[in-house]
Amino acid sequence: MRIRIVTCLLIVLAASAVNPSRAGAADDPWSWPVDRTGVDRRFDPPASDYGSGHRGVDVLAPVGSVVRSVAPGIVTFAGRVGSVDVVTIDHGSSRSTYQPVRSTVQVGDAVDRGDPIGLLQSGPSHCATACLHLGRVTADGAYLDPMDVLGGGRFRLVTPDGPPPAPPAGAGTLRRPVAGHVTSSYGMRVHPITGVRKLHDGTDFGASCGTRVRAAGPGTVVRTPTDRGYGKRIIIEHAAGLRTGYAHLSSRSVRVGQTVRTGTVIGRVGSTGLSTGCHLHFMVWKHGHLMNPMALL
Repeated sequence: MRIRIVTCLLIVLAASAVNPSRAGAADDPWSWPVDRTGVDRRFDPPASDYGSGHRGVDVLAPVGSVVRSVAPGIVTFAGRVGSVDVVTIDHGSSRSTYQPVRSTVQVGDAVDRGDPIGLLQSGPSHCATACLHLGRVTADGAYLDPMDVLGGGRFRLVTPDGPPPAPPAGAGTLRRPVAGHVTSSYGMRVHPITGVRKLHDGTDFGASCGTRVRAAGPGTVVRTPTDRGYGKRIIIEHAAGLRTGYAHLSSRSVRVGQTVRTGTVIGRVGSTGLSTGCHLHFMVWKHGHLMNPMALL
């Protein structure tokens, strides 16, 4: 479905058909925008608004591939930013961005999930081969990881010819400490309590208070602090320069110096510290530097 909005009446019709307030909600999955051959660079948000980083995900696909909308919405931009062709679609609670894409839609068009919006161009791009840079931005301008709503983040498509490639470095290194949906991704956001826009330095998993929290990998408990912001938390040292953190716990069942295995119960989900409800705030450091936990799960 694609409707060119030219009158007030058509605007009303398009709005009711697409329902932007519902489209793109946090729990709604996105569909893949291209027939992909793999994922090149993943989400790696900057520590500040103007810092270096990677504010989306690069999906490998041939030049000329049809690019499709990931969810229902309305086209809010279709043109050039500098020398790059960009399309932006508003889904109500979030926006998706696509580049470099020569658009076949116009500003004001209403699109459904899977509708063609343009063709993938050859560049300019920082990928070694052609790729689509897909971005996910909240209504207040915070960048989120598209893979959290695309799914398939733990899998990589490979050619059936020849031996399989080595797995990506770190992929699958850690196990999810709790089951449940991602309720807030790693990246810049407005803090729900303080109202300050800052880096959300971990991944939040929605879970009921009292849910068992398990070690994401084998290691040694090095800290069990109680902080104003993080509440009760546990820090575990792993091999290869990795550390994991588990925050807002209601209780802890391990002590400093204790060795744990993958899956060892280390505590229970809670809402201690600056928290709006029961969840686990999961953090990962690599050689002392914060990173997106989803890259290792």
